[in-house]
Amino acid sequence: MKRPFLIALPVAAIAMLLMAAGHVYTEQRPLTRLEPPGIPARSPFGATIGATGIVEAASQNIAVGSALSGVVLEVYVPAERVGEHVERGAPLFRVDDRHLKAQLALAEARLAASQAQLTKLEEQPRPEEIPPSAAKVAAAKANADRTRDEFERARSLVEHRAVSEQEAVGKRLLYEQALQDLRREQKSHELLLAGAWKPDLQIARAAVEQARAEVEQIRTEIDRATVRAPITGEVLQVNVREGEHVSDQPQQALMVVGRLDQMYVRADIDERDIPRFHREAGAVVQVRGQSQHSYPLKLVRVEPYVVAKRWLTGDNVERIDTRVLQVVYAVDGSAAPMFVGQQVDVFIEAAPAEPDSAH
Repeated sequence: MKRPFLIALPVAAIAMLLMAAGHVYTEQRPLTRLEPPGIPARSPFGATIGATGIVEAASQNIAVGSALSGVVLEVYVPAERVGEHVERGAPLFRVDDRHLKAQLALAEARLAASQAQLTKLEEQPRPEEIPPSAAKVAAAKANADRTRDEFERARSLVEHRAVSEQEAVGKRLLYEQALQDLRREQKSHELLLAGAWKPDLQIARAAVEQARAEVEQIRTEIDRATVRAPITGEVLQVNVREGEHVSDQPQQALMVVGRLDQMYVRADIDERDIPRFHREAGAVVQVRGQSQHSYPLKLVRVEPYVVAKRWLTGDNVERIDTRVLQVVYAVDGSAAPMFVGQQVDVFIEAAPAEPDSAH
């Protein structure tokens, strides 16, 4: 029973010795030199300010929203046609405006009614109303002449005591009444010929203007329901579909439009490097993955308001509480293979940093 155990023990010791020797040999072999997955970005300048850049359209990336809330009825530039060139004012999509069109029909009817009322007042008097009014004046005049004649006869007969004084007074009163009737008909005829009263015309004109303003207001709302391109450029992104409900305060841009005839690069210069930056400095951009190519940049503007850093590279020494100066450069987009929103490396020529003086 002891003999097999005595044989197994040396065999196990030899196996462990071989494993230890193999491990020592493996650990002592020189490591294979690995090539980097890509050529790192390198500055062509001696003293350099390194900055992270974001490619954007020359017009900046315009986030298009909707002026009205509602369901989208039509999308004139759907996602399948993203990148399409559009002219300024071209329709992009339309929000439901059917209720506005119904309100427009009602407002137009009110406008027509108020215009008809104004026309009625302006065309007063009607030609057909003048002859009957003139006839009433003539009849009143004839009645006044008749009663005057009867009164004069009665007055002359009173002197000869042919009629009583009471009868003569009655004839006089009838004549005076006829005169008042004549004056009333004359004034009514003059009023008819004068046409509509000026304040009535002013009220009618104001009603027309109010109705016309209501029509224009609703037409403006209908026009606002169709969202149009703010500039001539390309549709960079589409985030809206037919049947979706949109708000006048969307969480994200419904569409993004920009002008791509000239590409811009927005570089973030760390606040520690701001003293070394100057406007006349040369600058180049390198596309990540093609760092062997550098493309010259031309300064467009420096935005003097220093802002908090938004674009992060993922570097382990990067601080998220850093503030940056944003500098916008122009680059030839036809020569540089860039897309809007792409992150690039920007190198700006700078003077060497001055050492801090000892206090």
